[in-house]
Amino acid sequence: MKAPNFTLADQNGQPHSLGQYAGKWLVLYFYPKDETLECTAEACNFRDARQDIANLPHVEVVGISKDSVESHKAFAEKHQLNFTILSDPDHKTIEAYGAWGLLGTKRQTFIIDPDGKIVKRYQDVNPEIHAQEIIRDLKILQG
Repeated sequence: MKAPNFTLADQNGQPHSLGQYAGKWLVLYFYPKDETLECTAEACNFRDARQDIANLPHVEVVGISKDSVESHKAFAEKHQLNFTILSDPDHKTIEAYGAWGLLGTKRQTFIIDPDGKIVKRYQDVNPEIHAQEIIRDLKILQG
């Protein structure tokens, strides 16, 4: 399945589009809210695994929630996050990926291949070990 396009602002107010990641593997993870227990655990898990992820060829990690750019900036600074977080306040991108539910954003992750196709979807995410699952699966997907 082709990944839905998006253009959203990051924690510094800079726009990011799906097309910017063409030719790379993109780990696109959706989470409900900055500064909540599980969302912080997941973000810090990705932060701590950053070097292992960087050792894989051409991989970027991007988080998305409906929180504001300002909220993302404070969240990223407080927890020293070393990856991009995008703001989707009207949750159109979240909905396009099927990560919107009755209670808001569902914790889901997608691996998008260099051709822009979704090759893996995670619907039941354990925030404490999710980055390690991603690394394992990327190694398999990259052959």
